[in-house]
Amino acid sequence: MSTPTVSAEARQAPSPAAGQARFAGTGTLLRFMLRRDRIRSTAWVLGIGVLAFYFANAIQLIAETPEELRSLTVMFADPIGRMMTGPGFGMEDPTHERFFSSGYVLYLYILIALMSVFTVVRHTRVEEQTGRAELVRANVVGRHATLTATLALTVLANVIAALLIWAAAQAGGFAAEGSTLVALGGLAVGLFFAAAAAVSAQLSESSRGASGMAGGLIGLAFLIRMGGDAAEPGGSALSWFSPLAWSQQTAPYVEDRWWPLLLPVGFAVVLVWLGYWLSTKRDVGASLLPTRLGRAAARPSLGTPLGLAAHTLKGGLRGWGIALLLTGLMFGSFAQTMVDAAGDLPEEMQQIFAGEDMMLGYLAYMALFMAVFIGAAGVSGLQQLRGEENRGRAEYGMSAPVGRTTWLGAHLTVLVVGVLLILVLVGIGMGLGAMASLEEDGGQYFGKLMLAGFMQAPAVLALIGIVTALFGWLPKIAGAVGWVIVGFGGVMSTFGQLLELPEAVLNLNIFGHLSDYPVEDIAWAPVVWLTAIGAAGIILGLIGFNRREINRV
Repeated sequence: MSTPTVSAEARQAPSPAAGQARFAGTGTLLRFMLRRDRIRSTAWVLGIGVLAFYFANAIQLIAETPEELRSLTVMFADPIGRMMTGPGFGMEDPTHERFFSSGYVLYLYILIALMSVFTVVRHTRVEEQTGRAELVRANVVGRHATLTATLALTVLANVIAALLIWAAAQAGGFAAEGSTLVALGGLAVGLFFAAAAAVSAQLSESSRGASGMAGGLIGLAFLIRMGGDAAEPGGSALSWFSPLAWSQQTAPYVEDRWWPLLLPVGFAVVLVWLGYWLSTKRDVGASLLPTRLGRAAARPSLGTPLGLAAHTLKGGLRGWGIALLLTGLMFGSFAQTMVDAAGDLPEEMQQIFAGEDMMLGYLAYMALFMAVFIGAAGVSGLQQLRGEENRGRAEYGMSAPVGRTTWLGAHLTVLVVGVLLILVLVGIGMGLGAMASLEEDGGQYFGKLMLAGFMQAPAVLALIGIVTALFGWLPKIAGAVGWVIVGFGGVMSTFGQLLELPEAVLNLNIFGHLSDYPVEDIAWAPVVWLTAIGAAGIILGLIGFNRREINRV
């Protein structure tokens, strides 16, 4: 009996059943992810919706007449205002809906981007890093099932968030077409950064690295957009290199153009395909970018608690430091622009840039704005300690003759010294940028900017203390509370005075208590109180860490 032969083409062509097998178990995994994320994703989506509703309605309460609205929107036509909010379409003839689109929508888009990145990385790279993905794949689960279910969950969250934004705009009485564009712009941003995170999850072996790549792309997109939008109203050619700017270029309530959304959607499709393709080129748990080989012999410093802590935290602190130093240089370089525009700035801008010397007020505000991001670096470092604990490395470290207080104290020492160094470097960066841009007497601001940056240290220390206290007693919510404080501080520091919120709400901003040096003299009472909060929080965290179980979730 002859043996039947199979042609080479038939052997190479995948069967339909094989293609379906790659996605086997997607529905089951999606249901499981929905159950796991029922609180986390719901909080993200509702938070974005509530913030959109507040933004859409608050401006109508703050500026009830066209004259009041025009006085507020003048600042969006200024280069500094466009740098912080967007291209400023339609601000020569402002309406409430245009103010909503030009002033606040960008920050909704950033939140959607962050939600998408965190969701994708958590359900892909984190699962592989902890070994759970390998256990899941031991069942009847296809190669692409996890990524497909993750993207489906992320798209669902983005769709609901976009619907809430649309509903908030409609509740404000805004035009239907523009409101739809605002909502779809948010959805497009979410799809793009979800796809980018799907690629970064294939490249990096750690969840921190994958989140850092995708999060760095968000930061880079924001910086490129700042430069492009500040150059001219409506954005310049540079703006089109930023994924965050593409949705804003739809010009809602002004031109209502749909075609810019093709850019983020098109790139999202390409990146999703790339993520799937790259996932077939590696093993489960591995990455396409190889991890750097360690030294043949360990440094003597690694045998000490401080040396080990520095080795653990230096990568994250170095990344934050480089990014914020470059940002400080860029902000300082806008000093001459501020001098040129000082005579035309509206009274509302003066509420942000306090003081008679508007340039000094701008630099003081920049020091405050950068302090919020440096506080984010502190929260990120504390989350890294939580990761060391969850992955079991903290337990290994303390299996040596190293007590809990010594282990956590060494890491906190490195973290505090690191963020203080970043504060100084950012002040130097802003000073150098101002010296390079100012036409006259730029050197006189160098020392003031360094001190202005370092004067924000008590607020950053207070934030670290609060999160450390929670890390010691309630580690499960420590990171989330820290990011809420950072986000609230960023919004209140920028828009708090304009929104005319109650004083009690403004006082909740941990970054809002220090004096606006160099515009104002240094007030020492807030410095003492915030430093005391930081010290007390660290002490409470050390006590709690000694009393609870390691790896407690």
